Amino acid sequence: MRSKAIESYKTQLRLNADQKEILIGILLGDATLETQNNGRTYRMKIEHSISQKHYLEHLYLVFKDWVLSQPRLRKVVLPNGKTYINVAFSTLSHPSFRFYAHQFYRGRIKVVPRLIYKWLTPRAFAYWFMDDGSIKSKQSKGVILNTQGFSKQDVLRLVKAVESVFNLEAKARKQKEGYQIYISGRSYERFKDLVLPHILPEMTYKIPEARRTYLPKL
Repeated sequence: MRSKAIESYKTQLRLNADQKEILIGILLGDATLETQNNGRTYRMKIEHSISQKHYLEHLYLVFKDWVLSQPRLRKVVLPNGKTYINVAFSTLSHPSFRFYAHQFYRGRIKVVPRLIYKWLTPRAFAYWFMDDGSIKSKQSKGVILNTQGFSKQDVLRLVKAVESVFNLEAKARKQKEGYQIYISGRSYERFKDLVLPHILPEMTYKIPEARRTYLPKL
């Protein structure tokens, strides 16, 4: 598209209800917002490892109207020389993302909005989990949310939201890199009922399997 056509096209764009919920979830995860014009508009960038290609392609379809180019592969080189491949895409810059940038950023630092408890729906929770969740272990029904990129205060805010909104048993756990959130296996059934309707088939491996109950032999 030429620039005039792009600007005309952008005037028609509006985030729908599902996109807004998903946006909340992935901003708690790995999605980022950036501006190139001092905050008048923002674009969203999404990047995952090549092993999560199906998930990224799903997100691309969710926000396809906001994207002008197909997801691309990106080679990442670590300081130790090790390389790996990511897949990524970016949206158009648009004023619709400005509200979310103001909630989720202080300067260039990502933060947890004070009103996150109002916006954390089951769909948003599920996408946050697909972005940053994992099982605690094969022997446990507990799950982990890798929130080490947030401050302790922000992680505690998320714990409070998860407990109050969804009635899940959660706590912050200190790690070498920061704080993660642990959701107890005692909340397994409720957690699964909340997120499973929104989890992609390719991502169900992140949800623990129910452990068998062995009855005593007579």
